Amino acid sequence: MGIHIIKMPDIGEGIAEVELVAWHVKVGDMVAEDQILADVMTDKATVEIPSSVAGKVLALGGTVGQVMAVGSEVIRIEVEGAGNLKPGAGSAAPAVVPAAQAAAPVSPPAAIPAAAVAPVKAAAAPAVPHGTNGSSGSAPARNGNTKAPAALVRAPGDKPIASPAVRRQAWDLGVELQFVPGTGTAGRITHEDLQAYVARAAQAQPAGVADQRYAQRLDEQTVPVIGLRRKIAQKMQEAKRRIPHFTYVEEVDMTELETLRVRLNAQHGKERGRLTVLPFLVRAMVLAARSHPEVNARYDDEAAVETRFGAVHLGIATQTQGGLMVPVIRHAETLDLWACAAEVLRLSESARSGKASRDELTGSTITITSLGALGGIVSTPVINHPEVAIVGVNRMVERPMVRNGAVVVRQMMNLSSSFDHRVVDGMNAAEFVQKIRGYLECPATLFVE
Repeated sequence: MGIHIIKMPDIGEGIAEVELVAWHVKVGDMVAEDQILADVMTDKATVEIPSSVAGKVLALGGTVGQVMAVGSEVIRIEVEGAGNLKPGAGSAAPAVVPAAQAAAPVSPPAAIPAAAVAPVKAAAAPAVPHGTNGSSGSAPARNGNTKAPAALVRAPGDKPIASPAVRRQAWDLGVELQFVPGTGTAGRITHEDLQAYVARAAQAQPAGVADQRYAQRLDEQTVPVIGLRRKIAQKMQEAKRRIPHFTYVEEVDMTELETLRVRLNAQHGKERGRLTVLPFLVRAMVLAARSHPEVNARYDDEAAVETRFGAVHLGIATQTQGGLMVPVIRHAETLDLWACAAEVLRLSESARSGKASRDELTGSTITITSLGALGGIVSTPVINHPEVAIVGVNRMVERPMVRNGAVVVRQMMNLSSSFDHRVVDGMNAAEFVQKIRGYLECPATLFVE
């Protein structure tokens, strides 16, 4: 038997270090050749590290969230034959990663493991220690001889499972089921679980407080900022530190465009795909950038050089389970409405599934960001450094507006756009947004050169 060491590969493009975001194996596992061992992240792209041999995992070279240099040891595997570790050449194995940290696969790769976001303390009750399988200790015994199943503690955001009768009892008692550990199948909350929770909470409550909806909350959670979330934090900090932002907000009457969009979907939706507002906005930005190239640009503040682009490589800010990603529509100026809609769908699905490549996540020259129905009235979007402009889309709502002396109902939407004031003056920014507004309010002009 021998030892085979797999080192962090050279991923290219001058990358010297990567962040380890997920392990797919643990010490003691048997692995096959080409099996995926770990996920690492470079910038915003996730890369899988496969095994080049078959054997048994002896040691892991790092923990999730650790930044590792290219060429550093990733994993040690016991193999048949001599292996690649020569006697006396660095024979000391790296520290073994604790089993809880080298846990099962994370999906998508950049997501934070559930164990990392589990509450540190149980709500209004003494903390229950967690095992490596994610469950808590045993619930109180139902009788003198039988021990109840382990109570499952839900991660934040998970919905509790309970029968209508248990939910009614919880309502009458003023108990939020979200904080009640369940011992039933798949974590289902039983009447006994609810009674045990109320009993524990009563012991911890100050005298005179009966309604559990006003119970003291003692829970807290620690969330490691790793993987994609760390990259987002670093990029946002860099953007706000380097770029003097200013935001310009304008309202747009979307009534005519919405009428056109609904009609096009009715006529061509089944054959060509359905259109959202986004492809229209993309086309409006492409046309507006022709007369305002200073916003379709990147600024190198160290060299004091602004590079203006004829091509519009449009970043689309996309929310994923792991955090915000910005896939890029290449050469948006060449796409019609349906081609643009198809590309937006393809890129967003690729980003949300964690399969977006590095090329799909880099090279944008200007960015769109939207929160859809949650868009609010006004926002102050952060520029995607080193770009100099970002267009934010707010919620579309019906509002009474005065048109030709009469009050009429119109579909209104705000655009909240931020600019780099070092290279984009306020007047230029306003003119750019007004150009976009003009195209959207008279959508026929989107197709007239």
